[in-house]
Amino acid sequence: MTGSREPLDKPRCNCAVVGIYGNRNAAVLAYQTLYAMQHRGDESTGIVTSDGTQIYRHVGMGEVRSVFADQSILRGLRGNLALGHNRYSTTGATLLHNAQPFLVEFKEGPAAISHNGNFTNSASLRDALVNDGAIFQTSSDTEVVLHLMARSRAPDLVGKIKDAFSRVTGAYAIAMITRDRVIGLRDPRGWRPLSLGRKGNTHYLVSETCALDLVGARYVREVERGEIVVLGPAGVESYRLDERAPQASCVVEYVYFARPDSRVFDQYVDTARRRLGETLAREHPADADIVVAVPDAANTAALGYSNESGIAYELGIIRNHYVGRTFMAPRQDQREFRARVKYNTVDGLLKGKRVVVVDDSLVRGTTLKQLLMDVRKAGAAEIHVRICSPPIIAPCFYGMDFPTRGELMASDLSVEEIRRHLKVDSLSFLSLQGMLAACSGTAARGFCDACFTGNYPLPPERAAASAPR
Repeated sequence: MTGSREPLDKPRCNCAVVGIYGNRNAAVLAYQTLYAMQHRGDESTGIVTSDGTQIYRHVGMGEVRSVFADQSILRGLRGNLALGHNRYSTTGATLLHNAQPFLVEFKEGPAAISHNGNFTNSASLRDALVNDGAIFQTSSDTEVVLHLMARSRAPDLVGKIKDAFSRVTGAYAIAMITRDRVIGLRDPRGWRPLSLGRKGNTHYLVSETCALDLVGARYVREVERGEIVVLGPAGVESYRLDERAPQASCVVEYVYFARPDSRVFDQYVDTARRRLGETLAREHPADADIVVAVPDAANTAALGYSNESGIAYELGIIRNHYVGRTFMAPRQDQREFRARVKYNTVDGLLKGKRVVVVDDSLVRGTTLKQLLMDVRKAGAAEIHVRICSPPIIAPCFYGMDFPTRGELMASDLSVEEIRRHLKVDSLSFLSLQGMLAACSGTAARGFCDACFTGNYPLPPERAAASAPR
């Protein structure tokens, strides 16, 4: 983490990973699939390819389209296997040497790795490895796995992976590449999504299925919890990690992170978000004229709220999609301008109306407060805020970037105190039970809800001081 970032006003995701096997245009396909998942991380990006003899790598800081703007870069990434990564750091600083995929040389040959998630015991593992003479090139927790694999005495790659991950705890969706294989695996709790796809003889590993849609591939299945899949000449081979654990998939993937057109944890995100809005309308109705969403993650939930309540849905707030997270106001007194650059109100729709404003989550509330002030200035007669998740009260240690507990608005303030701070007529959050039921659908699913409850399925070793008591 670096101290220069803009203060967080929404949860931020860790990364996207991609693996492609069996296509002579693997680098281009990796580029396209990473582009589809840019929302999962835009600090750095990279692609590694293999032609069966040699490994090629290019990484850079920034978004996919800028890092690979020079088309000769993709032409130089030869081979029919590719590995890709979009990064938003939660462990390790925002520096080029932390950009993934990481590439190393084992005695058996080269291998590269991409990681989405956080290892909860990486600090103690790293300390032990350093004390034993290991030299680290990055500050990322992902490098720990490479050192553990290099020290394994297992005779094959799958054995080395099993050895390494028998010592690692935490959240991980991993993609790896060797000269002639692409490997994927998920942690036993299934915190982060990872899916298999296929088009003809080309096999895909992707964090979200929207990437498969872009390249015309079909969704095959989710990589199972604790599963290792190997894409190679024999097709798809499956192995298992030894550890077994209850499912703890991140519920915020449905609430906020994933694109609504994706399928994660074997369920469509759009379906879950509509149910979130419908449940919210049943739990917290409002006497209002229109429903508007805080774009974009809340759009689908706001439609669900509108459909269930019978209140008309309107596009009362417009988002500027050409403003990135890195836009920084040079002075403290320009925060209002920063919020207005991102959102603008449609005054003709809002004037004189009783408005339900639907948002997906509440972290710091800085941007939301400014936006609600603009809704009021546009002439809204009443403002009723409805949040499609419970109050966030605790930081995440499994691959989301939340502020410290002291920066989370709901960690110390009651709902009524937050309502007064936001200066709205009413404020309501979806219940924990309502959120979990909406995201479960008809299937039995186990979710991690630690950021809403403070109940950590797997406590991180050095987080006891910041964990809620």
